[in-house]
Amino acid sequence: MIIREIKTSDAEKFVYLTQQVEGISEYMLWEAGERNIQPEQQEKIIESIEENETSTIFVAETDNVLVGYLMAIGSNARRRKHSAYIVIGIVENYRGQGVGRKLFKELEQWASNHNIHRLELTVVARNEAGLALYKKIGFEIEGTKKHSLFIEDEFVDEFYMAKLL
Repeated sequence: MIIREIKTSDAEKFVYLTQQVEGISEYMLWEAGERNIQPEQQEKIIESIEENETSTIFVAETDNVLVGYLMAIGSNARRRKHSAYIVIGIVENYRGQGVGRKLFKELEQWASNHNIHRLELTVVARNEAGLALYKKIGFEIEGTKKHSLFIEDEFVDEFYMAKLL
């Protein structure tokens, strides 16, 4: 498995990857089929991320297939440039195999080279696997967003989590 930064040539594969992840994950923000991003749109998004020194996308690739991603979304505001918001997604067949840890390891190296001091994310409170991973790699719960999402006819909480580098 290779962990690397995304390239514009990955746009079509990345669209497929996000559709796969959103199609089976009950904890992603977007539900299956809710977004309809075309490869041309995704290519432009990737280009804009490449131009932003505080943002990146890492992908996990095996046998020329993308199986996971980690987005770090930074800010151009001077007061927030030290911080990046994280979104991660891994296809079902590759969960629990260390892909998330590998993506975060690569992110931390990138962050140290880009003066990123704070990594932050939100996680659905009942997402035990995600919560366990984030705690294992050093994230701490900073607060709770009550009734943050509406999943399967139920309001659910999310935890704010962060890791200082």
